[in-house]
Amino acid sequence: MATFLYKLGRLAFRRRHFVALIWVALLTLAGVGAASAPAAGTTSFSIPGTEAQKAFDLLEQRFPGASADGATGRIVFKAPEGQKMTDAGNKATVEKTVRELGDGSEVVSVTDPFTTNAVSRDGTVAYTSVRYDLPGMELADSTRTALEKAGDEARATGLTVDVGGDALQAASDPGAVGEIIGLALAAVVLVITLGSLVAAGLPLLTAIIGVGIGVSTITALASALDLGDTTSTLALMIGLAVGIDYALFIVSRYRGELAEGRDREEAAGRATGTAGSAVVFAGLTVVIALAGLAVVNVPMLTKMGLAAAGTVVVAVLIALTMIPALLGYAGKKIRPAGDKRGGKREGKRLGRDRSAQADTAGRPAKPNMGTRWASFVIRRPVAVLLLGVVGLGVIAVPATQLELGLPDDGSQPTSTTQRRAYDLLSEGFGPGFNGPLMVVYDAEGSDDAKAGATVVADRIKGLKDVATVTPATFNKAGDTAMITVIPGSKPSSAQTEDLVHAIRDAGPGIKADTGGQVLVSGTTAMNIDFSQKLNDALVPYLALVVGLAFLLLIVVFRSVLVPLKAALGFLLSVLAALGAVVAVFQWGWLAGLIGVEETGPIMSMMPIFMVGVVFGLAMDYEVFLVTRMREAYVHGETPSQAVVTGFRHSARVVVAAAIIMMAVFGGFIGASDAMIKMIGFGLAIAVFFDAFVVRMAIVPAVLALLGKKAWWLPKWLDRALPNVDVEGEGLRALDDRPKDSDADEDRELVRV
Repeated sequence: MATFLYKLGRLAFRRRHFVALIWVALLTLAGVGAASAPAAGTTSFSIPGTEAQKAFDLLEQRFPGASADGATGRIVFKAPEGQKMTDAGNKATVEKTVRELGDGSEVVSVTDPFTTNAVSRDGTVAYTSVRYDLPGMELADSTRTALEKAGDEARATGLTVDVGGDALQAASDPGAVGEIIGLALAAVVLVITLGSLVAAGLPLLTAIIGVGIGVSTITALASALDLGDTTSTLALMIGLAVGIDYALFIVSRYRGELAEGRDREEAAGRATGTAGSAVVFAGLTVVIALAGLAVVNVPMLTKMGLAAAGTVVVAVLIALTMIPALLGYAGKKIRPAGDKRGGKREGKRLGRDRSAQADTAGRPAKPNMGTRWASFVIRRPVAVLLLGVVGLGVIAVPATQLELGLPDDGSQPTSTTQRRAYDLLSEGFGPGFNGPLMVVYDAEGSDDAKAGATVVADRIKGLKDVATVTPATFNKAGDTAMITVIPGSKPSSAQTEDLVHAIRDAGPGIKADTGGQVLVSGTTAMNIDFSQKLNDALVPYLALVVGLAFLLLIVVFRSVLVPLKAALGFLLSVLAALGAVVAVFQWGWLAGLIGVEETGPIMSMMPIFMVGVVFGLAMDYEVFLVTRMREAYVHGETPSQAVVTGFRHSARVVVAAAIIMMAVFGGFIGASDAMIKMIGFGLAIAVFFDAFVVRMAIVPAVLALLGKKAWWLPKWLDRALPNVDVEGEGLRALDDRPKDSDADEDRELVRV
């Protein structure tokens, strides 16, 4: 591996024009494809194997043309103090609004609240429902404008009017301003770490190119593959973070190789062969974690994971080829680590990276921060280990109270018209009105369909926490009925979930009595099934991802205990991150600092998504930090010396990489979309815990306690494993190669 990447790095350095042309051409091709591709429609949401999905599919089959997936809009009216909606003037306003809404070209139906019993018992609140023939994301802008305009005109008459429903759904804001700030912070960290504007610009440039290719490709394929906005946002988030970090690893190692006295082409090859090997395996762990989301068997989640994994692959390839090429273009503008020539500030800070080397006078230079920290941990490993584990354990405690759900209008900020409409409906018709359950009665096996539907309605009325049960609505064939059940509690409550399970538990008895089958669907039931499916998939997903990465790390480190320690440390950091997410987004601790206006259940996909992404990112730091320790140990240093050496060379870069990732992920906290905000916060805090507590404190403490046992591997396993040479041991043989072998290397690599 190291030898191949060494040759690839030298080839890219020497043939820099060709390499740059290839990547610019790919970026252009992806951009043209994105610009010419048809606009993506709404993302279909399905949960194969769940009862809610079976009921939805049955409705699509038995009620053709009903636009079951069409958008719904609601205009909610509230009469002024002392008036009722049935008053002549208020009633006339509502009826005019209904007539105007019915003229829309994409409208299927509009309900009149005075003929459909859509007026509250006290007469102060009423609503009209508008059903469209297209999903919310596919509606024309003029349709949304007409819905909002109708609400504005009714509001002008003195009524309190708000608009809700998924008809107002639009593309989510990925938090562009926050992301720009995150990139600016990343640029500052790169300048401080690499000591030069030119050196700092390379990781930013390659990361932007990689993300441009990845996101443009996703945009070009969005319509054909049914990819949503969240997919592009995730790819942008992950691609920027790993793209900057991978390039940073190689550029930093390049400067270190220059400091060893190697010429620039040789240094580029060595950096690609050593740090590039770590990048390859770190990238593989991220790809495994993201692609492993397919085991959940939720198509939307699978597509998100695969798209983000593809962007990571692009980031790895760019780091291995374009970074060496750009190093060739930069020439002497990038100086060795510790070289202060060429500018007032260049190399000023990273000069301390050579702290363990003798200075020109033969005296050892002052140890850098990484050396001092590693030495401190080695002297007090037990105290550091206990402090780190106990600290993360305490932060993880809120995770035991984790409640899962999916966002609805009730989770929107109170400043939005959707949230105000939600609250008005809860006030007028009860908290469960915003989360109706759709009970489907399949009467094909029943002798008397209408009598069977009556039995279903009566049984449901007798259950706990049922507010209203509407009469059954049959299809034209008369073999399927829909019954709407209004719970007594809000959609995200445990009582509503218990009601769904109670209706399903009553299903076998109803089938025995009537011969028909009862299924429960609707958005609320769909959310409950989705959360349950993700919970059930979490353990298999963990086993698959951690198991595959464990095997991969055994190959990388040629050790059993080091990969085991890496996996256990990851679990600790991700549990602590989940605890922080629960404390902020569910309990409301410090929520105002990051703009969380409404607390509630954690989004169902958050835990499994965080596990996948954070595991891959955590292994980045593990691979880059510990491979340098392994390299020192293989070259004859004692286990304790190897830990110090690894920190001396890598701690600064790992810290910088972690800060960059936190800045990039933290930039998404400013997004208006609740899911993106939560993901950005969760990933940023998880990186903080994993990089600064687990990798920088717990890892060296454990390695100090294990000593030589940390690098133990059974002989039979050592013989069976392939030798990937991540440490670059094979590069030592290249020191004696003939100077005229460069052309032969190029030809050999091209043949490969």
